[in-house]
Amino acid sequence: MKILIIALSGIGDALMFTPALKILKEQIPDAEIDAMVMYSGVKDIYSRLPQITNVYLHDFLKKSKAESFKFVINLQKKYDVSINVYPSNRKEYNLISFLTGAGKRIAVSYKRQGFRNLEFLNNIRIEENDNFHNVETNIKMVECLTGNKIAQPFPGLMFPLKSEELQFADTFFSDYNLNTFKNIIGFHPGCSTLKNHINRRWEPAKFVELGKKLISAGNTCILIFGGPDESALKSEIYNGINSGKCFEVNVKNLAETAAVMKKCSLFITNDSSLMHVASAMNLKTAAIIGPTNTNYIRPWNTGHKICTLNLECSPCFFYSPKPLNCSRQDVKYKCIKELSADFVFKEIEGFMDAK
Repeated sequence: MKILIIALSGIGDALMFTPALKILKEQIPDAEIDAMVMYSGVKDIYSRLPQITNVYLHDFLKKSKAESFKFVINLQKKYDVSINVYPSNRKEYNLISFLTGAGKRIAVSYKRQGFRNLEFLNNIRIEENDNFHNVETNIKMVECLTGNKIAQPFPGLMFPLKSEELQFADTFFSDYNLNTFKNIIGFHPGCSTLKNHINRRWEPAKFVELGKKLISAGNTCILIFGGPDESALKSEIYNGINSGKCFEVNVKNLAETAAVMKKCSLFITNDSSLMHVASAMNLKTAAIIGPTNTNYIRPWNTGHKICTLNLECSPCFFYSPKPLNCSRQDVKYKCIKELSADFVFKEIEGFMDAK
């Protein structure tokens, strides 16, 4: 059996498919499993996994429609099965699945805007359940293919690191003399900005305030993480904390980021791809969540705290191609705007020292 995993929606979503991928290969060991991806970070992760044979990288956002059509058509009729990684509630992803010509095209039937996004082009669909984690929904699609009920506990996220990447992290810690600190706390103040998602970010000033509180608590340093497009954001927080116990982490790639993260004692993050990298590294994680359904995206199979206000209007963000929007009339994005540094500090204070 030849199976194509269509993982176009980003690093976090690709990571949350890896437990299903592990199960899929265990259930059908002779299957040849390939992946179609749109981001180089996803290619790097999937290329490391023994379950994957080939990874096809194509930037559908930057390539012309003609180039993209040719790319997909070149894969036509090569696969028995395609699986659209959850979430993939976009007509483009469903059309790509259809154009592969796979006999079984497995995807999710969405509660919101599924029909208008051409989900019917997939001939095997499972019902979306707002109570399930993304990992569980992906595993349901594997169950649908194999016909076997998968017993819990489900696997963790997979992002294996190489020895040279682990050595890089050791050298980083040695260069900055970080091993002298009891608590080494990672911050990720960024997240995707596509479709107005910048409004899921906790304010930089609150990261600054929290960082100062944590450092003043004693024997603690802060490492600030982020991608190349988040350099200014990292520097803003670094300069705001203004302490010899705060450091920016500047690395070449996602794997080096993950290796340094792995050595942290706690990771505090927005709802972002690095939140899921933290899960893959089995890090204690404090997730700052505003409008998103935490059932979907909470840190998977690792110790965690969800820092959220649990407003009566939450969650309001579900998977659809529409930009993030807030319908409140009093304070727009109140769920994240009124989440204070004091609140987060109290949530994680005991968790930080917990074994």
